[in-house]
Amino acid sequence: MDAVYSAQNKLKQDLGLSKVKVIHNQNYQRHGLKSYVYLLNRFGFQPTKPGPFFHADKVSQHGLVPEGLKGALGGTVHKRRALVKRLEKDGDETGEVTADDQQNDSMYICKVGIGSPAQYLLLDFDTGSADTWVFSTLQDKTTQSGHNVYNPKKSKTFKKMSGKSWKIQYGDGSTASGDCVSDTLELGGLTINKQTIECATKMSSQFAKSTGDGLLGLAWGKINTVTDSGEADPQATPVENMIEQDDIPKESELFTSAFYSSRDENPESFYTFGFVDQDLVKKSGQDIHWTEVDNSQGFWSIASESCSVNGEKIELSSNTAIADTGTTLALLSDQVVEKIYDQIPGATYDWLNQGYIFPVTVKADDLPEIKVAVGDAEYVIQKEDLAFALTDDKQNWYGGIQSRGEMPFDILGDTFLKSVYAIWDQGNKRFGLVPKIEKTQNLEPPPDSTGGGGGEKAMIQSIDLLSADAAESADARP
Repeated sequence: MDAVYSAQNKLKQDLGLSKVKVIHNQNYQRHGLKSYVYLLNRFGFQPTKPGPFFHADKVSQHGLVPEGLKGALGGTVHKRRALVKRLEKDGDETGEVTADDQQNDSMYICKVGIGSPAQYLLLDFDTGSADTWVFSTLQDKTTQSGHNVYNPKKSKTFKKMSGKSWKIQYGDGSTASGDCVSDTLELGGLTINKQTIECATKMSSQFAKSTGDGLLGLAWGKINTVTDSGEADPQATPVENMIEQDDIPKESELFTSAFYSSRDENPESFYTFGFVDQDLVKKSGQDIHWTEVDNSQGFWSIASESCSVNGEKIELSSNTAIADTGTTLALLSDQVVEKIYDQIPGATYDWLNQGYIFPVTVKADDLPEIKVAVGDAEYVIQKEDLAFALTDDKQNWYGGIQSRGEMPFDILGDTFLKSVYAIWDQGNKRFGLVPKIEKTQNLEPPPDSTGGGGGEKAMIQSIDLLSADAAESADARP
């Protein structure tokens, strides 16, 4: 790795690259069920465990006319699969899934510059998406309120992309959509030219309620949603465009992530683009372990063919997992999840929370050691991250690992990623890890956990978060 590090150090010095600080969203409120419902909505999988939320076929009829005229004018019946909510445990009546039923905010957001001169926004960095979309001056002013918004007309480097549009739609019917422009994008000192920026013109309340100002996709561009005159026209992601630039050597065609819990003493999470944090690798005491990535579906998909619970190995032949920074929980097979919670005193599956919970009286020493394989190495999941969020009655923890339902693969979200330093080597289609375990496992309720009974927190707008970050950066300068 010495030659690789040398090339990265030169690039870092030549371009003035720096870590991209992750801002812990002060508005984010942990809630287990809402986080699970968000994943049901986003990935569209059918749960295998009972609970209020599931997918069902909904019938809609367009061209509704009086019964006697239907034969002449037509009334087409359509079916669509939608996420619905069972209103009573033993009843058949269902209702709509609303914005309040799910987690609409991101735990982590990052500062990104767009345009010339740079306009700064706070974006959610998501390895499970390939769209880079932002709040913009093209959308209704009511949905712009409190947000940093991108104004293409104020940028010298912006160019129109006539005919190109984008749209994201989730299982509950919520959407965000708009038009595309090309502009400069800046990440931690790295300038990416001619990046497709998806400017929001419309969005549902599920999107408008988020603290951040949009999303920066870090998956592969083949799943980008841009169309040109109605035909699919996927655009390159910022990292794919970075790789194509002449000033980026092969050794730097990557980005990295290090996430820390808000429970930790110094929760300074970060990303890097173009270089690896060598000090963090050295601190782990291990060499980077690399695993081949299957990007055929556009995701960071890796082999994950075993798990261990308190030293008992569970073989999972041909199992795969997606590493996803846009997911807070880890979703594993029912076989594994059941084995985990069988080892936790007092743990039970709860219908109302649609997930496994365990008493807050459980100590870290009582929790099992859980390891998940990535390639041919297994990695410990920190015990503190098993206690994801307080339930509404504050008597139990909602577990950080839950059922993947009918999905044929696992999702390794932040519950897993907080335990490792991850190197997303896009240029070489490989995923690198070293362990990153806190010395002390803290099961105290984190600052962003309310348990549903702590009253409403004062909301901090994105504009104010960005201003506070700028002030903090100014104070830190020598």
